[in-house]
Amino acid sequence: MIDIRRVFTHVEHIHHEFGPRAATPLVRGAIGAVLANPFAGRYEPDILPMMALLDPVGVDMAHRLHAAMDVPLEQIATYGKGAIVGAAGELEHGALWHVPGGYAMRELLGWKGDRAAYTAGKAEEKTGQPGNALSIVPSTKKVGPPGAALDVPLTNINASYVRGQFDAIEVRVPGAPAADEIVFILAMSTGYRVHARVGGLLAKDISKWDGLR
Repeated sequence: MIDIRRVFTHVEHIHHEFGPRAATPLVRGAIGAVLANPFAGRYEPDILPMMALLDPVGVDMAHRLHAAMDVPLEQIATYGKGAIVGAAGELEHGALWHVPGGYAMRELLGWKGDRAAYTAGKAEEKTGQPGNALSIVPSTKKVGPPGAALDVPLTNINASYVRGQFDAIEVRVPGAPAADEIVFILAMSTGYRVHARVGGLLAKDISKWDGLR
């Protein structure tokens, strides 16, 4: 069911946005895996089995993206995910990425909870210490033609309210997705927008409570 045709990686270093040159550039990266959509051209009522099959894909992509960005893991400050579904698929096929993509990055960055219990919504069975990467991974998805662009949102890994780290990265895989494909995307960055200056919560002031609400 999992047939990967291409993996596309994009990394950028932002030195300034027409203001003073930053002492350390902002590093933003995204990775997109182009997969065959096994449900293309038909309505399949039970698509959940594919979600579990995507777990190792998410883990591999998260590690590949971190390696491509070439920064220490502790410097990763924001994350996001997305999907572009080819025209013969439906938007819900992109939603299969919510758990495999999101938890792959959270676990890479130090989240230590029980994934199965959390994703099943069984509060009474949740075990382990959340650790790092407490915040929900923001997401977006669309149905689009080959070469379609997707703006993937980025927010702080421990609290979604760090205003200076609200961001998005445009992702486009040339020639993909074909009508019977899906592009699954992960994105991360090292933090604040270059020249961020609109106030709000700072990452250094995050408490555990901020990340959990």
